[in-house]
Order: sequence, then structure tokens, then C-alpha cells
Amino acid sequence: MPAQGLCWFACCRLGLRWLGSHYGQKEEEESLELRNKDELTCNGRGSLAAAVSQPTRSNGTFSPSSHSDEMRRPIIEKNMLPPEDDAEVVVKGWLYRELSCGWVKQRRFWFILTPDSLDYYSSPEPGGHRLSSLVLTSLCTILWPDKHTYRETGYWSLCVYGRKHCYRLFTKHFNEAVHWACAIQKVISSKAPVETPTQLLIRDIEENKFNPEVVEHIYQHNPILTYTQSPLYAPLLPFPYGSLEHTYVCGNGYAAVREEAVRMFNCLQQLESSTEPIPIMQGVLQTCLDLRPLRDEIYCQLIKQTSTHTQTQMQTQTQHLRYWQLLTCVSCTFLPNSSSILKYLHFHLKRVKGRCVDMEVESFAWFISQAVERTCCRECVPSWEEMEQLMRRQELLCVVHYPGAGSRTLRINSHTTATEVVKRMVESLGLQDSQNTFALFEQTACWEQVVGGSTIIADVLTRFQNLSSKDLSKWHLCFKLYCLLDTDSISVDSMEYLLLYEQCHELVVRGQLPIGENDLQSLAALRLQAQLGDFSPLSPCPALEQLYPQQSPTALPATAPGGPPGCHAFPGVFLTGALWRQKRQQEEQERARTRAKEEGVAIMAAIVEHWRGLAGYSRTQSITAYLNIARQWSGFGSTLYEVDFYVAGSLSRKLLLGVAASAISLYHHGETEAVESFPIDQICSYGVSDSRTFRITAGERDLLFQTSKLTEILQLMNAYFSASQRHLGKKENCIAKETHRKFPPPLLELPSHSV
Repeated sequence: MPAQGLCWFACCRLGLRWLGSHYGQKEEEESLELRNKDELTCNGRGSLAAAVSQPTRSNGTFSPSSHSDEMRRPIIEKNMLPPEDDAEVVVKGWLYRELSCGWVKQRRFWFILTPDSLDYYSSPEPGGHRLSSLVLTSLCTILWPDKHTYRETGYWSLCVYGRKHCYRLFTKHFNEAVHWACAIQKVISSKAPVETPTQLLIRDIEENKFNPEVVEHIYQHNPILTYTQSPLYAPLLPFPYGSLEHTYVCGNGYAAVREEAVRMFNCLQQLESSTEPIPIMQGVLQTCLDLRPLRDEIYCQLIKQTSTHTQTQMQTQTQHLRYWQLLTCVSCTFLPNSSSILKYLHFHLKRVKGRCVDMEVESFAWFISQAVERTCCRECVPSWEEMEQLMRRQELLCVVHYPGAGSRTLRINSHTTATEVVKRMVESLGLQDSQNTFALFEQTACWEQVVGGSTIIADVLTRFQNLSSKDLSKWHLCFKLYCLLDTDSISVDSMEYLLLYEQCHELVVRGQLPIGENDLQSLAALRLQAQLGDFSPLSPCPALEQLYPQQSPTALPATAPGGPPGCHAFPGVFLTGALWRQKRQQEEQERARTRAKEEGVAIMAAIVEHWRGLAGYSRTQSITAYLNIARQWSGFGSTLYEVDFYVAGSLSRKLLLGVAASAISLYHHGETEAVESFPIDQICSYGVSDSRTFRITAGERDLLFQTSKLTEILQLMNAYFSASQRHLGKKENCIAKETHRKFPPPLLELPSHSV
């Protein structure tokens, strides 16, 4: 019985293999790709067109035998193995192909590469049948062999992506895999670029844009250019075949770009019936920001859905303004990648403005025309609030704070930059005659960072909303002094003097003004006098942290001592030791809090005593006295950054780098006098050497610093040098600003900059 079963299994296996080789594995692909115009023959048929013989009648009856032979002959010739000496064969040989069905995952086939296709046959014998064919076009892609697959399977693999099929091929030899990959890539590269009907029609419209009759004829006879309620089954523009990880950067769970383009059109059609369109719009914008090739596609799809050619369609289109609203948001977020699509957009808007009967649609067309003239690619998707304003074609409100609990509300749009906001704040506060420069800062209660001049403010506000949902800290924009070029000539009665006073107080509270304890108490008392006037027991005194820098509590050891005296490390007392250590840590923390509270009470009592002695001081006198004490520090006006300073022998010291208009200085923490100071006119060059290293060349010395504030230091030094050159009118003496990140390249040596 076992012998009979074994024979039966062998017979079935041979029979299935024979059927599979002749019928089961046949995957003939009919290519529907657009061919190049040069490939069309004079009768309009492509090079791949096949003539099919029609059956004939003999004396009024069919002749089955002769007819079947006549029809079978061209099919057999089409699927037969080409002759050995065929000049069109580029490469041929045995390869393994991965199968998607059956118990056999890989099968060996005879592959032949021709200038038009990649075919495989059941065998290299003259009677071998072609089982499948992959037509090669310029959109086909190939995934080259990689070591990861070889380590897992023991085979070198290459993938060829076509319109319908993907050939995953294997071989045991690396040179053979590379040889096939190079040959296939060469064939793909030799193909003329594939053009979709939309591209050809866009070209026709561009060529006939001054002939309205021809343009309207094109729109009327090509529905692919106009609004439709039907789904889209293929992108309007050509995209390479293959997975996303092969063609573009994979991320956020995206599928292939061609699939994402079709999904995107389905999302557009959902806008017509959606009651909350903003989430759908934000999803489309995020996809286009992540996948740059889809930006041209979304413009073509929106132009299609906002295009009409009959009066009925025009009246229908006015009911679907969602497409115009999304086109408005898109035009304020990014521009098309190619100039041809940008020209097509301008033509579309001009056509709509010239023939549209709906004032709402025409208003959108005018708004988009103005937007594309200023749009730069945004860093993030517009916020919900911004998109609501864009859908109404209105401006966005932006609140800008400045030191001293003041603020201004400005109207901005999706293109407003930080430089424009700074100019408007300078005009609003009457600071046009100031010798100093100003900037915007992203700020929280304990952190701030300067905003670059070309940064789009709408992006900053969107980032604030995203951060506020994750963090309870309140983010806001703050207008502040940036480069202090001249602090002595500031009028006491000016707004600039108040800004200087408030910023100086911020530095004091944060502990960034290195002065003595007695001076700190005097400054706190002057602050109280300026805010509350003369001392009174009934005056609402603010918290100490608003007047005086907070002393950090004594750091506790990471691990407490091993255990109480006499406690040995026996298993039975592990829990007792852990509980004892936890209790001791709690006691230490409680004692530290008690000490900090007692110190705070003593400091507050000393501040109040100083405050009593300031009776009769006016607000202006208190502010002036405050700044006079702060100016006693030699580095007044400097911005301090924590750095690791490298000295001889590759040792480093933790110091503070002070950047000011007159000099670059180094300070120890808590000390008022500079360790070293380098006047501006001695600095030959400065710049970033690598991701964390900043380099300054002063005279014959090279100073190396490691810090996480590289960008901020570089921006501030650039601002100081630019402002000094504008102020003194000596633009011919330029400083070398090194920005490349390889280390250690020699920084460009230029003549010293004179201030």
C-alpha cells in the first residue's frame, strides 16, 4: 500500500508540473501603456498590435479543423522560444522566480531579456513556451541585489516592477545578479519617457492658449480635463512603478506613489459630502508634504475638478466650492514642482476669471493668483484656525508679546515672515530711530529661542498649537532687543529703555547676570519700588521667584549608603534595606525643602529692608538705578551660552561664552570677571566645524567650543557683524563665515574686521 501511494503521488506531481508549465503559470500581460509617437505606424497601430485571422465559411458551413489550425498558428508562434541567433536577445539564462501561489515558493525558468520586454519560458528547448512577459517602459524600476536578502535566503535577489507584475528573481551568484540588473536597467533607461493623456493635453493647451476656440474644443472633447464624479483608476501624471521604499522615501505607512495618487483623488471626492472638510484637507496636504512627487498631481487633480466647459457644468460647479477651498490651501502651502504645471495653473485661473459667472469662484481665482506669487514651501500643514481663515480668504490674527506684559495683535497671512513682523512691531512701538536691532523669539516661562528672519510666522503658530497639545507650557511669540549696539544713548523716556529694563530683569531672574548677592537684593528692591511704589505692609508683594534668581536645591546622591549600621546583605533583609534607603531619601528631600524655605524667607526679609530705604524713588528713578547696577558688570549687553571650551591636551572646561557687540568673552559660572576676552577686531573667522563644535579664530589662536546652541550663536554673531557694518558704513571689511560641517578643515582666513 505505501508503494502504491508513493507511485500515485509521483504521478500526480509530474502531471501537475506538466500542466503548470503549459497552462497554469501562464500570465500573459497585455500592456495598455501609452507608446511614444515614433512607435506608431502609418496606419495608426502600435508596434505591438497583432492581426487576428477571422474564421471563413466553406459552402455555407464552418471548417473547424482548418480554421482552428489557422487561428492557433500565430498564437503558437507568439509564445514560442525565439531562435538562438536572434539579434534582439540582450541576456538569457536560468533564474529562479518567486511564486505567489502553490506549495513551491521558487521555480526555475529560462529568462530572455529583449529591448522591449523581459520574458520567461518553461525551458530553453526550441519547443519551450513563453509563460509570461513584462513589457519594459521608462516607468519600470528595478531593485538591485542586497546583502540582507542574501543572508536570509542564501540567494541574491533583484526585483523588476512593471505596471501589472513584479518579477522577484533569485540567483546564487552575485556577478550574475548584477549582470542582469545592469542589463535590465540599461533597457529601461533607453526607453522614451512615457507621457499620459493629461500631459499631452496640457502641452496642446499651452501651444494654443492664444486661440480660445481651439482650447474650448480641447476641453469639450477630452473629459479627462474637466470635473467628474467618477473615480480615478490611474494617476493623471506618470509615476514609476514599484514599492514606495524603492522609488521614494518610505514613511508614515504610505503605499506606492501611484496608489497614493489614486487614494488622494478619492479623498477629494469625499469633500463634496463631508460636513468637516478640514481633517481631509489636512491629510491631503500632509501627504503632499511628505511625498514631494505628488505635488504636481494634486494641482492637476484640483484643476480638473474646478474646470468646466459647458454652462450646466458651471452651474453645478458653484455648488462644490470645496475644491476651490482646498486649492486655496494648497497654493498657500507649496507650489508645483514643475514649471509646466505652474503655467497650467496660471492659465486655468485666468480662464476661470475670464468666463466665470459665479462671484465666489472668481474671488477664489483672484486670491490664488496672488498667493502663488509669494508662496514658499511650508514646514508643516496649516493649522485648523489658519485653514478656516483661508477658506474664507481672510487674514490670521497673531499676538506678539514684548517684555513688560505688553502685546500687540497683528494681522498676518500664510506668507508673512518674521522680518515683516519685526518691522511692523518697530513701527507700532515707535522704535524706528533705534541704533539696536530687534528680533522675534519663541518663548515659554523658562525657555526661548530666536526666530529666523525668513521663517513663516504661520508655521510657528502651528507648531505652538501642536506643542501645546503635548505640553502644558504656554508658548508665545515675544518681540525683544537682539543686538545691543548702543545702550548709552537710549532715552530714559522711550519704549526702548523700558524694553532694556524688562529684558535685564529677565536675565536677573534666570540667573544669567553674574553679580553679587547684595546687588541682587538691591535689584529686587528696586523692582518692587518701580512696580508698587513706596513700601507699605498692605502692598501685595509678588513671589520671590519673580524678583530673585532661584537657588537650585542641594543635589542628592544618586544612591544612598548601602544600609543601616550592622545590616548585612542577606536575602532576607533586601526589602528592609530598600525601604530604609527610600525613607532616608525622603528625609533628605524634606530637609532640603525646609532649608530652601528658610533661605527664601531670609532673602525676602533682606529685600524688604532694602525696599524700605527706597522711599521717595519714582518709577523712572528706580528703573535708572536698576540699570546702573546691572551696567556694573563688564559684560553688560552680552548673551551668554553654556559651552565646553577645549584647551591644550584635548581637555575641556565648562564655561560661559558671552557674545556682545564689542568682544567675545569667556566666564566662569557665577564670576563677574571674564577669563578671556577677544575684541571683535581681532576675530578673523568663525563658523561651525561639525554638528556640535563651534570654532573662532582670533589672531593666531583657534578657539574650539562644544555646545548645543550652534545655530543660535552663529545667527547672533552674523547679526552683530551685519549690524555693525551697516551702522559704521564699512561693508568692505567682511568676516569669513564658515558653514560647512567637516572637521577639522581650516577656516577661511581674511583680514581682521575693524569695528
